[in-house]
Amino acid sequence: MADNILVMKNITKEFPGVKALDNVNLEVERGEIHALVGENGAGKSTLMNVLSGIYPYGTYTGDIIYNGETCQFKTLNDSEQKGIVIIHQELALIPELSIGENMFLGNERKGKFGINWDETYHEAEQHMKQVGLKDDATTLIKDIGTGKQQLVEIAKALSKNVKLLILDEPTSSLNEEDSKMLLDLLLSFKKQGMTSIIISHKLNEIAYVADKITVVRDGSTIETIDNTARQVDEDRIIRGMVGREISDRYPAREHHISSEVGMEVKHWNVFHPVYIEKKVVDDVSFNVHKGEIVGFSGLQGAGRTELAMSIFGGSYGTNISGELFINGKPAKLRSERAAIEAGLAYVTEDRKGNGLVLDKSIAMNTTMARMDKICSHGVIDVDKENAAAEEYRQKLNTKTPTVQQLVGNLSGGNQQKVLLAKWMFADSDVLILDEPTRGIDVGAKYEIYCIMNDLVAQGKSVVMISSEMPELLGMCDRIYVMNEGHMVAEMPAAEATQEKIMAAILKSGKE
Repeated sequence: MADNILVMKNITKEFPGVKALDNVNLEVERGEIHALVGENGAGKSTLMNVLSGIYPYGTYTGDIIYNGETCQFKTLNDSEQKGIVIIHQELALIPELSIGENMFLGNERKGKFGINWDETYHEAEQHMKQVGLKDDATTLIKDIGTGKQQLVEIAKALSKNVKLLILDEPTSSLNEEDSKMLLDLLLSFKKQGMTSIIISHKLNEIAYVADKITVVRDGSTIETIDNTARQVDEDRIIRGMVGREISDRYPAREHHISSEVGMEVKHWNVFHPVYIEKKVVDDVSFNVHKGEIVGFSGLQGAGRTELAMSIFGGSYGTNISGELFINGKPAKLRSERAAIEAGLAYVTEDRKGNGLVLDKSIAMNTTMARMDKICSHGVIDVDKENAAAEEYRQKLNTKTPTVQQLVGNLSGGNQQKVLLAKWMFADSDVLILDEPTRGIDVGAKYEIYCIMNDLVAQGKSVVMISSEMPELLGMCDRIYVMNEGHMVAEMPAAEATQEKIMAAILKSGKE
């Protein structure tokens, strides 16, 4: 008989108008790594929020049996007291505090006269060693990269005597090297007897690390796949997730690239907004034609996002210099509003922080970049706003009962569609898409790719920044490669390979 650390029975959770979980069952064996996979909105995160007490007992029906005991968690603290710790996709760290302060926030190491800082930092460094983090515990969170911040979250979980670690999209913001390191860390914890549940859309990582894979679809558990022999391939997982085969992950496109250049950037330079002597973009030049998708590849910290944001009305950086041409005309964009009026769109990688207003409706978010299109004499025409939002809801197949739904209630993939709708409604000529498929499932990715193909078929120009090389190779016409703020290579996608891209990065790093 299996030694289950966790059994969740007949879990049902409803939100207004939506049944998010419908009699879901989950069994997790002690000491295994168990993956939860499914399309956006399938109910994976909701299930883990029920388990951890974020959705308290009484707001759902069903039973949670943990270590043989029926549990009724009312708060997150209740589950943590039992050794269940959840790490969310959006890291819950305070940038202005140190690693040690973040690690024991709400769980302070107290002395006679307040916080015992010696004990705090000593204990923090012990847990940091467990995750391979060699920084000083007094280092501020804002001064370390995303990969290290993820390790701080895991070290923080260890400080709470974690027995069951839940990770929701832990590698969504990490490069391949950091992702591999984190997954290997989970495998090492497994050898020490720790149990982990991992939610991820990166199916290659799931196949690599998970002993069992539970598929959730439309709020119901579909199946649990045994992967202890590590023989389950990605296509097998996809079939369970979407209920069908996806023969080609990248939709076919007829390439009608114009000789006209939609946007051209010449000798672009950007300095850090705080450390003003630090150059983050150094003499970069590139162009994108009408009807073309141009990709930007590079490791984390290469300067791709900084380049994109600085072009979009100087929304990042200081002492920005260089020449910008949109539709062949020189453009001096002093603000984001000026960029929008010039026909430029920037779809941010941080949809929740910078792209959408989560506590406002889909309708408002869809039209907010071009309110002038739905206003009459300075007054919003609500009927026009709703009609426009409904048009894009249907075009993009956004799953929601109404455009009055709050964006914060949507799944990640559907939030991404609203963000794209916002810029499609703005009718921009040039769209810069920064990690447009980050944290969304394979089915939603395919729909986003189709939208991109439709945009270039209309003669739009698309710049796609992505950390997933197969995505760039599958979608782009040309690929630029950046490293440490420099443009180090340009190649037609037909001639590009992951090996060539990495070789360009590594070669430039040695120069």
